[in-house]
Amino acid sequence: MTESDFKILLAKIDQHFLVKKVGSQGDEFITQGTLLAGSSIADIKKIVKKEPYSIEFQSIGDDLQLKVKYLKPIVIKFPKIPRVNLILFILTIFTTLLAGAIMEGINPLKNPMGIITGWPFSVTLMLILGFHEFGHYYFARKHHVIATLPYFIPAPTFIGTFGAFIKIKSPIYRKDALLQIGAAGPIAGFIVAVPALIIGLSLSQVVAISSAEMGITLGDSILMKFLLAIIFPNLQSTQDVLLHPIAFAGWIGLLVTMLNLLPIGQLDGGHIAYAMLGRKHAKVAKFALLALIPMGLLSLNWLVWAALILLLMRTTKHPPVNDVDVPLSEKNKRIGYVCLAIFVLCFIPIPFS
Repeated sequence: MTESDFKILLAKIDQHFLVKKVGSQGDEFITQGTLLAGSSIADIKKIVKKEPYSIEFQSIGDDLQLKVKYLKPIVIKFPKIPRVNLILFILTIFTTLLAGAIMEGINPLKNPMGIITGWPFSVTLMLILGFHEFGHYYFARKHHVIATLPYFIPAPTFIGTFGAFIKIKSPIYRKDALLQIGAAGPIAGFIVAVPALIIGLSLSQVVAISSAEMGITLGDSILMKFLLAIIFPNLQSTQDVLLHPIAFAGWIGLLVTMLNLLPIGQLDGGHIAYAMLGRKHAKVAKFALLALIPMGLLSLNWLVWAALILLLMRTTKHPPVNDVDVPLSEKNKRIGYVCLAIFVLCFIPIPFS
């Protein structure tokens, strides 16, 4: 903002404001004066609301002080999408469409065009995974940490994907950055998964339980039980809910969120727990991994995930940060508590049976 810009602005409000003093401080221009009879701050705000300035009003005795600062335009830079990321993204759309179509009873070999019927599941799941990873990406960029765009992983599984991930290519030196980058993904994914689950449940059907037709039974989290009780208040013990593909994608989203929040190694939960607990995290991470072994008595899935963690990470420890002994701010602690609450709400003791 130049001095001439400031003078033009003062000229626009001179019918409501009498200038007494004018000055500047840094990139701010400051004026002090009085409101004219019959005028108010609202009159000034009405005139300047479309101007590219932020104006702070402060009463000083009988006078009114205005601090005016130029608002820099927000420039959103879209990074160039690497070819491999784009190819994997397109392939994952295809494989999740295929998975969704099979859920709808389509045989893609007999009816290749029927794959399009899988769009409710595909779009929902890709949105959940996409928001999760872009949550990490946004906060990595915010804290000047170099990170790749998401890599989506197509897979010949019943959901069509192994998920998605970003690669952090520079060290994270501060706990607040570590916590916010780690927490952003699960929170963003959770915010998308919950409405998807609610919409999907409202489209789902109640069916009678038949042992002859039993397939894969999905476990219930606290949140799932709560939503089922609200949407299907009259559900009988002899009945079950056949999930709509959108609801199933929402359920998968909650499961992925819960698994990522395990406080182990460099999982999202490992980042958050290390930022919250500091040096105590090492013991918590070992305990969490060992706890998956008895959990395997409830479901073999826990043993598979424990094996995958050891195979991919090879350790439960988290890389150190410079300010490990510096306490987190209350705001960042609340972010950690929110993630703990999400983990509890999404925890499924027996995911599949």
